[in-house]
Amino acid sequence: MKPGKADRRAYLTQTPVRQLIWPLAVPTMISMLVTGIYNSADTYFVGRISTEATAAVGLVFSVMAIIQALGFFCGHGSGNCLSRMLGAGKNREAQEMAATGFALALIIGLAVAVLGNVFAERLADFIGATDASRADTVAYMRIILLGAPFMTGQFVVNNQLRFQGSAFYAMVGLMCGAVMNIGLDPLLMFVFGLGIRGAAIATISGQAMSFIALLVGSSRGENIRLRASNVRMTGENIGQIVNGGMPSLFRQGLAAISTLLLNRFAREYGGDYAIAAMSIVTRTLMLLSSLLIGFGQGYQPICSFNYGAKLYGRVREGYFYCVKVGTVLMTASAAFCVIFAKQIVTWFRDDPDVIAVGTVALCWQAAVLPLLASIVLTNMMLQSMGRGAAASLTSSARNGLFFIPLILILPRVFGLLGVEMTQAWADILSFLLCILVARRELHRMKREEELSGRESLQDPVTK
Repeated sequence: MKPGKADRRAYLTQTPVRQLIWPLAVPTMISMLVTGIYNSADTYFVGRISTEATAAVGLVFSVMAIIQALGFFCGHGSGNCLSRMLGAGKNREAQEMAATGFALALIIGLAVAVLGNVFAERLADFIGATDASRADTVAYMRIILLGAPFMTGQFVVNNQLRFQGSAFYAMVGLMCGAVMNIGLDPLLMFVFGLGIRGAAIATISGQAMSFIALLVGSSRGENIRLRASNVRMTGENIGQIVNGGMPSLFRQGLAAISTLLLNRFAREYGGDYAIAAMSIVTRTLMLLSSLLIGFGQGYQPICSFNYGAKLYGRVREGYFYCVKVGTVLMTASAAFCVIFAKQIVTWFRDDPDVIAVGTVALCWQAAVLPLLASIVLTNMMLQSMGRGAAASLTSSARNGLFFIPLILILPRVFGLLGVEMTQAWADILSFLLCILVARRELHRMKREEELSGRESLQDPVTK
């Protein structure tokens, strides 16, 4: 059963959940995996230059994480809301929400591009650049910041397409940019001799390509068309975006802060080689977890659409199924990382100091990867349901609530080992919190479903 113009609602609310998840999840898994590969491409190719250049890319990643956080804030905020509106049959409101979220992202992206370049020198010092890596950090960051509007815009359109059930268009849009970035990296860096600047140009070129391709995808099929006439910067619309997007802003924003703190402590207890090592580990884990995130994103439109339609049983069924599959996927990834940890780090940068730190850190983080499925899926479920407060709590746990205190304590007790194992302990504590929150929300949905069933039996006309 495939979704056509007249039966998208029936497709998302009547197709058996397990049969529905995979057609929506596979395209997002592919697109997230490809995105993870091209996010790691800069680290790989820059690793051919020097340890300082590798450290620079790792430092600027915290800035990119902030830009991504702002894009996800607008994208998830508008996407969650428009999906629930479509589930409730409010098509006009959904069109206005889509246009408003996109316009807001472009405004924010332009502001970041301008302000970031004005204060680039100070920003480099703030994110932890050393004397050896400072020049590379500023050069790479200035170019990356120019691509901020493309980055925020593409995250909005990508998420809106997914929440409409158009995962294929979202996948194609991201893959276009990924292929361009991977192809341009060696060409600009080594053939044209642009070095780390070439890596940055390749990255923003890929983002611009994805931006254009996603806009084209949004104009196809029954997807909502983005029109300037539909932009409504009202308090209500902005409030809906804030409610739905705040968990993403917490999650991604705190990820940027945690990366910043991680780099600072890596510099304090090791130097550029430790920053480079932790950057490699971070990119590797992002690549592996991208499969899980892509799978969860296939669940999100099902969750938000069916929650809007008050089909709570389908929401719960999808959640439990995704957690099971995700745990198996992450267990296999963990085993791979532990067995080949040294080889993975060496592939990025063949430096004995980098390899020694990176191997230990990768093993620590890989050991708790199976817990990531429950953490990620719980947060996605809560956010897709519009449970802003609970979603913000769970999204802030892994990179904020637990990580920040631990990164301030563990290195001072264990030195560099404390830096290497902080994320693992933060994940364990986040898992315990998410289990408690998920249990409460699942019970609440079950009670509402039972109450709704009793009311329907008392009033057959509502059937």
